[in-house]
Amino acid sequence: MKTKENPALLIIDMVKDYFDPRRNLKITPFARAIVDPIKRLASAFRDNNWLVVFSTDAYKEDDFIFTGRMEPESLAGTKGAEVIDELERREGDLWLPKPRFSAFFQTGLENYLRERNVTLCAVAGVATPFCVLTTAIDAICHDFKSVIVSDCSAALSERIHHNTLDLYRQTVLYPLFRISSSSELLSDLQAD
Repeated sequence: MKTKENPALLIIDMVKDYFDPRRNLKITPFARAIVDPIKRLASAFRDNNWLVVFSTDAYKEDDFIFTGRMEPESLAGTKGAEVIDELERREGDLWLPKPRFSAFFQTGLENYLRERNVTLCAVAGVATPFCVLTTAIDAICHDFKSVIVSDCSAALSERIHHNTLDLYRQTVLYPLFRISSSSELLSDLQAD
């Protein structure tokens, strides 16, 4: 007998810095394209009384990761590190700033989800091969089922996005870890 899932939607790094036209980031047009699909998915999660969690980069200006090619962005405490207004963060949604790529890294997310009996993490946002993927993999590492929502995540290009997802479509971790569209995910969850 299949057990009913108790899912949480983890919306990753949909922050103002990545949408600022003055920054001219390659990911911005791809991130813009997933705003409406994420809004629809978040609305469906709220309608079903499932958790919605926003997890956003919150780096320090002198952060180690900025010693490579990455430019300072999404700095803790700045407007640029806030969730974009278009996603309409609601009362009851959790906003969880994170110091590294995974939403599970030093954030307390695991305990928050366990206290609410979550069994599955649906991961959306940017960027597919970095923060979305590491969060999805870390969900599995913390014994939660994990789904990357293909039409609600984006990368620096369509090619990078699709190539990343294609690497995991046939994973040996299926069905514990899988790639699904938002409609497939909702259909599966509502069929439980």
